Amino acid sequence: MQKVLTIAGSDSGGGAGIQADLKTMTVNQVYGAAILTAITAQNTLGVQGVKVLAPEVVNSQLESVLRDIDFAALKTGMLANARITALVADKVKKYNLKNLVVDPVMVATSGDLLLKENALDIYKRELFPQAEIITPNLTEAKILAGFEPTTVVPGEILAEKLINFGSKYVLIKGGHFEQSDQSTELAKNSTSKTFPAQAVDLLYDGCSIKRFTAPYLESAYNTHGTGCSLSAAIASYLARDYSVPAAVGAAKKFITGALKHSFKAGAGSRVLNHFWELEYDKVK
Repeated sequence: MQKVLTIAGSDSGGGAGIQADLKTMTVNQVYGAAILTAITAQNTLGVQGVKVLAPEVVNSQLESVLRDIDFAALKTGMLANARITALVADKVKKYNLKNLVVDPVMVATSGDLLLKENALDIYKRELFPQAEIITPNLTEAKILAGFEPTTVVPGEILAEKLINFGSKYVLIKGGHFEQSDQSTELAKNSTSKTFPAQAVDLLYDGCSIKRFTAPYLESAYNTHGTGCSLSAAIASYLARDYSVPAAVGAAKKFITGALKHSFKAGAGSRVLNHFWELEYDKVK
């Protein structure tokens, strides 16, 4: 069995973060290990508190597992600040880690900020160049490319800007295309209750663009942990020797099913059913 590492924050509500990552890895048939960067007080309603761990604590976790376990892939989620981001980039280089999936977590589904602004330069200079693929959502892609989140930018332009930071692939998670003056923009209007027919994500390798489409589910509008789970699934499939496009396609299929079978765990956002393929919906 292949081993996959997640480096991310903890979600006490279980919907996102390392909890979602480990569920995703398990159901996708890899052995998951986890490095904690932060502990959040979080539920389906939002984030009530964040305690970022000291870089020394993160370092000790990394050294402990990397000296012992041979990982076929890894993913990063919430890295919280510049020091932890730089530390992780250094370990990836030191241990020559392969199949790095970088999910540049900046803002929670609830809108709570999860990354210090000074960490963005470290992502761009030190982490992205070592990544097999980066997986920003549309808002994160705009911020990384230097645009305001409300600016209408064609998805192709965003992809071209982000690939210049050095990753082999860029996956922009957007939801659907809206018409702009020049082209189509990968976008999802978070204030609209009118849903598009298809969800579309854009994969770019510096030469060609591949679009992944799936039926847009209304449950996706308010479901917690989709980004974490998608990047964890991509890492799982890369560990199992899928190509990047094949890994993204398989991960999208997994997430679509998990969204289709999502449910209300609390009073707020819906949560993914990571075990939908195991017919857990039959368990009462």
